[in-house]
Amino acid sequence: MNRILAAMLAAASCATMAQAQVGPSAPVAQEAPVYTLDQAVSAAGGSAPAAEAATAGIDAARAGRTVAGLRPNPVVQGQVENVIGSGPYRGVRSAETTVGFAIPIELGGKRGARVAVANAQLSRAEIQAAIIAADVRLQVTQLYVEAVAADRRVMTARDQARIASDALRAASVRVQAGRASPLEQQRADVARINADANVERQLRLAEAARANLARRIGRPIDGLLDDTLLDRLPGVNVYGPLAPVNTTGTLALAAANADFSIAEAGVRLARANRVPDLNVGPSIRRLEATNDMAAVFSVSIPIPVFNNGRAAIAQATAQRTQADAQRRVTALDIEQAITDAQAQAANAATTARAASGPALAAAQEAARIARIGYREGKFGQLELLDAERTLAETRVAAIDALANYQNARAQVERLTARAPNGGNQ
Repeated sequence: MNRILAAMLAAASCATMAQAQVGPSAPVAQEAPVYTLDQAVSAAGGSAPAAEAATAGIDAARAGRTVAGLRPNPVVQGQVENVIGSGPYRGVRSAETTVGFAIPIELGGKRGARVAVANAQLSRAEIQAAIIAADVRLQVTQLYVEAVAADRRVMTARDQARIASDALRAASVRVQAGRASPLEQQRADVARINADANVERQLRLAEAARANLARRIGRPIDGLLDDTLLDRLPGVNVYGPLAPVNTTGTLALAAANADFSIAEAGVRLARANRVPDLNVGPSIRRLEATNDMAAVFSVSIPIPVFNNGRAAIAQATAQRTQADAQRRVTALDIEQAITDAQAQAANAATTARAASGPALAAAQEAARIARIGYREGKFGQLELLDAERTLAETRVAAIDALANYQNARAQVERLTARAPNGGNQ
């Protein structure tokens, strides 16, 4: 009777283990809609505080451009002379009242220089908004990939827990039949307890990953995540040197170019400010003694004795030199960053292909053979446990490799993202 029971349990264990070979990526019919990465990025872009700040920055830059194009306001002037003196100037009998206004006339192209600075600042604000949008997409992509990977780790942990339970039942049958030591049952029970604890840990991590993603997009996640995202790998026959790096038009270089444009416009503004402005305007004077009226025309110009504008020009020129040097440094840094990111993405793709392909297939086959051999008494329990542990580690390594490739690819896309209108060249 014990032999018949052992055979039935072994057959059931073999069937469940064979189903485990299908893996967590097997298609399952689901009625719930799939919440895609593009939907998550779109939701995050509309609710991210950084995007709101970037929009406010663009509005401020546009208002600044309007302010830069305004002319100086005229000044109303009033003056009373020849009052509260002695002799005929006692009281206000000989008062002369003058009322008029002065119109500042800007010279040297100050208004055009201010507008040029404002336009450069507006362009920089637009590039900054694009940078923030690219950063938001990268952050959401990483959180989305982590949530999908966490769900797969939960499926893998549950699968391993089920396999451990089956192994415990098989060990119990062998012990009851007198074919194995009770120590095997204890080992199998320890493996089952550890597998159940791992399920709990992975469930908590998956809940945390989904909560982080929902917090970033500003809304609860409706439906399932796109599980196929992790399996999108580049072609297998991708060898040879990496493609040449072209940083022209990238966001980082466009931002550096915009900073240089602002500094260059600042030099022009400093030179324009060195030219003194005129203040001209007509006035009307009333003579109290004769009650007559007379016109007065005034012209004033500041004398650049203490501040002749040379220091401001030197400061602006130094800032332009600094921005130009920083632009060249940025070009070198972005080229290096893109090269490193491309290499990391290529290596991650190679690792993911191997981990989710031949390595996983070999681990599954080794575990299958170990189960059959253990059931037939040809292999010991230690060999079975080692094969199961190797399979579990390979499955997790495959998930991690796929997630690492998706994150590396997202990083390459972020570094090579193009600036609006091609950036400032």
